[in-house]
Amino acid sequence: MDTGESSGLAKSAAVKLSEMGEKTKQFGNKMKAPDHQRRIILVIVCVALLLDNMLYMVIVPIIPDYLADLEDNLDVQIGVLFASKAILQLLVNPLSGTFIDRVGYDIPLLIGLTVMFFSTCIFAFAENYATLFFARSLQGLGSAFADTSGIAMIADKYTEESERSKALGIALAFISFGSLVAPPFGGILYEFAGKRVPFIVLAVVCLIDGILLLTVIKPFSNRTRDNMPVGTPIYKLMIDPYIAVVAGALTVCNIPLAFLEPTIANWMESTMHSSKWEMGLCWLPAFFPHVLGVYMTVKLAAKYPNLQWFYGALGMVIIGASSCTIPACKTFGQLIAPLCGICFGIALVDTALLPTLAFLVDVRHVSVYGSVYALADISYSVAYAMGPIVAGNIVHNYGFVQLNLGMGLVNVLYAPALLLLRNVCQMKPSYSERENLLVNDDEPEGLYDTMKMEERRGKKKGYSSAGDCLPNVPESITESSRIWTHSVRI
Repeated sequence: MDTGESSGLAKSAAVKLSEMGEKTKQFGNKMKAPDHQRRIILVIVCVALLLDNMLYMVIVPIIPDYLADLEDNLDVQIGVLFASKAILQLLVNPLSGTFIDRVGYDIPLLIGLTVMFFSTCIFAFAENYATLFFARSLQGLGSAFADTSGIAMIADKYTEESERSKALGIALAFISFGSLVAPPFGGILYEFAGKRVPFIVLAVVCLIDGILLLTVIKPFSNRTRDNMPVGTPIYKLMIDPYIAVVAGALTVCNIPLAFLEPTIANWMESTMHSSKWEMGLCWLPAFFPHVLGVYMTVKLAAKYPNLQWFYGALGMVIIGASSCTIPACKTFGQLIAPLCGICFGIALVDTALLPTLAFLVDVRHVSVYGSVYALADISYSVAYAMGPIVAGNIVHNYGFVQLNLGMGLVNVLYAPALLLLRNVCQMKPSYSERENLLVNDDEPEGLYDTMKMEERRGKKKGYSSAGDCLPNVPESITESSRIWTHSVRI
């Protein structure tokens, strides 16, 4: 009896183990599926962008108060401290973009997360200005790798223009959330738990994100870069007139946000006698119109992809008008409206133009995205490097009203430059080495393989996937490519 029961239990355990093994195998296969891989990559990248922007802004309510008793010339030193991250990021981006083009996107993302983790830990335990300055600069180094490779990875994995716009829009929402929620997050934890706690929390999240990248994406065992084409050098991208216009728009549209962040608190205190919590929370409501702007642009781009330039130009006009109205605000409630307008306009510009950069690389250069998104990161860094240093001098010499009128005027005047992009949708795609090496049964792994997907979809619809507005590749070209590929394989 006992022997029979033992045998039955053993068989039952064996069956359960077999079922568990089968479920684990199914789960592993499911995780390897392209759709699940893309979603995991999107989550990892979004968390990295969230962390970077939270670390960028979390020091706003902490550092001035923390350094008040430590150093003289506080205003100047805080301005330099805030700008150091963007300055180093600006200097490193040309190198990181080239590095990303050569080794792929996942290893640079891991490097960026690792550097950000150590930067955050140093912030937590720093006790003097020099250490804080080192930690802030180190964060710029990590951002140059993490931000650029993350955005480039999204552009590479989401091949269709509508999907790419949606994925980049989600990433932008995380960037906005990180930037806007960080000051109250840091201020509350600093007030009730001390300086170290906000940074320790961010460091733990960064560590988890890095572990997820290592275990799921496995960057050191990934060989997707083998035999890939070499990306276009960043200096060639910079002289491309279309890419230059987009980069300029990204810089100009972020100037109001970059210049107001270090100056608006003092203006609020002097003109409307705002409390500390009002100065800390003034940007938080702007998160919702930013997400609304991202959502609207993604939906409009899916329906009218040929008007991406118009969405960007409209966003710049909204930014300009909102910036000009800020000095007229007399209360905290009145101030919320133009700040929301600025963030709504930035959402339109970023969501419309970031996918446009990837498309321009596809049709005018080689479909490798490290350098072009390094150039985009340089555009942001220019605005945020100047902000803490230049904005204070402008306010001191000319006044807060003139600062806002100037920023608004620059945005409105730059908007017509985006007319240059109105015919981008009609450009024909280029043919890279990777596209020629594809065989008929290969599944596209990224935008290296976009033309293969376009060929397949074109047979059904007669149009390519690039915004649904490009004519399909002539059959004679695709047929000769098949014959050449077949001969190479033999």
